[in-house]
Amino acid sequence: MSDSALVLFSGGQDSTTCLAWALNRYTRVETVGFDYGQRHRVELDCRRDVLSSIRVSFPDWGAKLGEDHMVDLAALGAISQTSLTRETAFEYERGGLPNSFVPGRNLLFFTFAAAIAYRRGLKRLVGGMCETDYSGYPDCRDDTMKALQVALSLGLDKRLVIETPLMWIDKAATWEMTKQLGGDRLVDLVVERTHSCYAGDRAKRHDWGYGCGACPACELRATGWQKWRESS
Repeated sequence: MSDSALVLFSGGQDSTTCLAWALNRYTRVETVGFDYGQRHRVELDCRRDVLSSIRVSFPDWGAKLGEDHMVDLAALGAISQTSLTRETAFEYERGGLPNSFVPGRNLLFFTFAAAIAYRRGLKRLVGGMCETDYSGYPDCRDDTMKALQVALSLGLDKRLVIETPLMWIDKAATWEMTKQLGGDRLVDLVVERTHSCYAGDRAKRHDWGYGCGACPACELRATGWQKWRESS
């Protein structure tokens, strides 16, 4: 299906915005999530809630929303010594990268997503990677995405297109994109249903959603929200 896409969907703000972006463009959209032993596994529950909420609140999008796939990548968590897969404090390492960086994560995510897309006849892979708010993660860079697109297309002998709608915008612009795509209903859905906090905190409610308020993901989301509200 040329007018179809597979969205890498974690249940967070960015991937939910990307899912709305894809549903606004394509006639058939499927989703894929990954369980890699992440500390914030609550996002896996949230992603199901987000999908259900989209079907109810946006019936036109719901009609386009196809199968959801879940991939068990426990081995990735087992070999990763990071603050996303271990109960350790969030900090920067000597090389300059935050210890929340999971080596190879996006490379594996796209490889498994490509295998699903190949089987399902889907032509596009959509991800929420971003160079503006990417914390220095090398597997979120545009160059990495372009190289992956070439490698996957060659390795499968089938052209796949990787789309990253958030690549060159910051979190404030992501909030604005959310508003443009789905109005206040979608903004409210992102605030109430999605999860970005690395610590997995769903107890503390802020204007921008739930989270510990102190981890890098919460700081980005909160700063973006404040900037967007001040400019809107």
